This record gives sequence, C-alpha cells and structure tokens, in this order.
Amino acid sequence: MKFFIKFICYKIIDVILKFETKISFNGVAYFILKWEATRNYRYFMHKDINWNDPTDLNEKINWLKFHSESKRWSDLTDKYKVREFIKEKCKQDILIPLYGVWDKAEDIDFDKLPSSFVLKTNHGSGDVIVVKDKSCLDVKRTVKKVNEFLKMPYGIASGEPHYLFIKPKVVAEKLLLPEDNFSSSLIDYKIWCFNGEPHHIWACYNRTKKEVKVETHDLEWNYHPECSVFNNHYVDGGGVVPKPNNLNEMLDIARILSRGFKQVRVDLYNQGGKIYFGEMTFTSNGGYMNFYTQEFLNKMGNQILI
Repeated sequence: MKFFIKFICYKIIDVILKFETKISFNGVAYFILKWEATRNYRYFMHKDINWNDPTDLNEKINWLKFHSESKRWSDLTDKYKVREFIKEKCKQDILIPLYGVWDKAEDIDFDKLPSSFVLKTNHGSGDVIVVKDKSCLDVKRTVKKVNEFLKMPYGIASGEPHYLFIKPKVVAEKLLLPEDNFSSSLIDYKIWCFNGEPHHIWACYNRTKKEVKVETHDLEWNYHPECSVFNNHYVDGGGVVPKPNNLNEMLDIARILSRGFKQVRVDLYNQGGKIYFGEMTFTSNGGYMNFYTQEFLNKMGNQILI
C-alpha cells in the first residue's frame, strides 16, 4: 500500500513537471514534496519541523529546498553535468577520469571499458557498481541492475525537489582504490561550507553496506567527537584519520566550489597526494541528519541567513 501511494505521487508529479519548469510554490507537486519533507523530518528527528522560523541546519536545508532556485542545485547535484562546473572553476584537474556516459544500460559497450571501473547513475545516491575484474562480471545482471537504478524516482520519497530535474544517465569512471591498509575504502573528506567558507570536515572511512566510521574535524584537523551522535551505522572513528598533507589545498578547492552558496558539502578524495572531486551535496541526508548533536546542528544553522 505504501509503495502504491509513492507510485501514484510520483506519477502525479511526473505529469506536472512535463508542464512546469520548476516546482510551483502553490502547485500540487510542491505540496506533495513538502508533505514528504515534513513527514521525514518528524520520523528521523522525532519532532516537528518549524517551517516559519527554521533554526538548525536540518530545518534550514529543508526551508531552502522550497524557497531557493532548485535548478542550480540540480545541475551541480547531477554527477555528470557537474563536471563542466568543476572544469570551469578549478585550475587543476580534480575530476575522476571518465570512460563513458549513456542514457540506458543497454548502450554500455563493456568491451571498450578497462578491466576495472565504477558504474553509477548521475541522479542517485550510493547506487554504485564497483567492478574490480571485468572478466568476472555478469553483464546481463549488471545491465538489469543499472536500469533499476535509472528508473528510481529520487527526490520524491525524501522531499528533495532538485533531484526531479536531473535526467537520469549512467556513467563509467576510473576505479580509485585505497593505497594502504588503513581503510578498506577511500577516505571521503566531506567539507561542510557556509557562504563560501569551509566550516569543518566530516571524514568517512572503512565504509561497508552496514556501517561507516566517521570523524568530525575542525579546519586545523582537531578531532571533535562531541559533535556527533554515533550509532550502529555511523561508528566512532576515534580520531585516527591522519591529517592530509595537502589539507589547505583541499580547503581552497572547497572555497572555490562553494562560493555563492549559503550551504553546501563538497566531497573530495585524496589518493597519493592527488585530490579528486567526489560530489557537491546541497541536501545532506535529505536534511534529516540525526548523526550530529542538536547543539552542533544549531551552530551550523546559525551560519545560514535566510
């Protein structure tokens, strides 16, 4: 029944968007998405959202979803389209090498791809297929899985309007692997920025389907576990992630990319001293982050004037 309701909501919004260039503030799509945002906020945060006077980071992210120009968010959330923005803004090449982009999985020419690569959709979140050895790949099963990813209507269930304006595509990129035994996955340096200035770094490592170790660091790389609420999924990393030798360079890149935005999270990787761009996130966890303390959410929310 719940899936059926979601399906009907998606179809209604899909029809509306064929005639609208943006979410109308008095339209049906707007009210459906805002209802979803309200419901999700109550579910994850265990309280009602204050739409009239938002204060903390979650509330302000949700307010911005419906009271700012979502088209620009869409272009930069799009994992393929954002590449042009990165090329324009950054003097150095921080893009992960691209092998191809296609509208549907059947168009992928697996024969032309290298022995290892990553497949992901440009509109999804975490929908990644890691191929370490192409000779072991079940192509038929992979094509089916990718098409499932492409059909996912991101943005409706989470109440994130800007995802609805991204035309789904699948991209193939170079597979970046961790270089030492410190982490089983690449360290993900998520740099929170407000008004074009980095605020702190949320480092994630040893990522699996069940859990990820996380650490909150200030700009001098001091560890601040008191900012986090740890659970079975977001596990205390213990402050052991080493400070990157090129941290200042990473922060400069975050400044450049976040300029002109009230808030955005710039995700970067660092492999062998070379910085790679991950993504730009305007609605972290949909705007329902329950892994930060309320005090820290308030502190970040104070950085945003609306």
